[in-house]
Amino acid sequence: MIITKSNLLVTLLLSLFISSSHADDNHDGHGHEHESHIFHALWFEAQHGGGSKGDKTHIEWDGWIGGDTHKLWLKGELEGHKGKLEHSEVWALYSRNVHDFWDAQLGLRVDTQPESTRYLTLGFNGLAPYLFETQAHLFISDYGDVTARLKQKNHLLFTQRFGFEPYYQLDFTAQNVERQDLGRGLSQGELGIKLFYEITRKVVPYLDLKYERKFGRTASIARNADESEEDWIASVGIKLLF
Repeated sequence: MIITKSNLLVTLLLSLFISSSHADDNHDGHGHEHESHIFHALWFEAQHGGGSKGDKTHIEWDGWIGGDTHKLWLKGELEGHKGKLEHSEVWALYSRNVHDFWDAQLGLRVDTQPESTRYLTLGFNGLAPYLFETQAHLFISDYGDVTARLKQKNHLLFTQRFGFEPYYQLDFTAQNVERQDLGRGLSQGELGIKLFYEITRKVVPYLDLKYERKFGRTASIARNADESEEDWIASVGIKLLF
């Protein structure tokens, strides 16, 4: 199976990366050892609101542990609708700095909802021009499906504490995935803005207004099932830094 080969590949690569990480952290290039430094950061975000389809809850965490060059990057999302868990995904990636403000990433993503699926994941995480935080990833599922996701956001301040954060996400599918009601091409996307107030850098409440839409064959599948292809969602949330 594809996932078996993927797991073996990831295990071998992570072993090599860990070895190179120790070599980079413990030597200064002149044969002298120095103390390695390990840092970490974790952002946790929770929000609740509603749209034309009813109330929604969204929980997300995004963090890493490691040094300047090598990191273990962990991420997850949960989304509930009318009290029922509809979407769940957890990521574990090796992240290596390859350029100023850019990391190349490789690892696994595991979904439990709407169905149990594992994905070999590779992509980039970094800071694009004009300070757009960017995540671009390609996924290969254990069924052989190929999908991709692009996310960008920008953190802008009116004052030292009050500001706004525009963001968007686009999902692409290389082929029709009938079991997930996805059509080939641009399948779905979202566009939103958060208005936030930084009580401290570690505690940030916010208001979120988001527009979600399905596209192409994915939208046609939704219409044929008498489901809406778009939704406006207003939420309140909080973001915590640990």
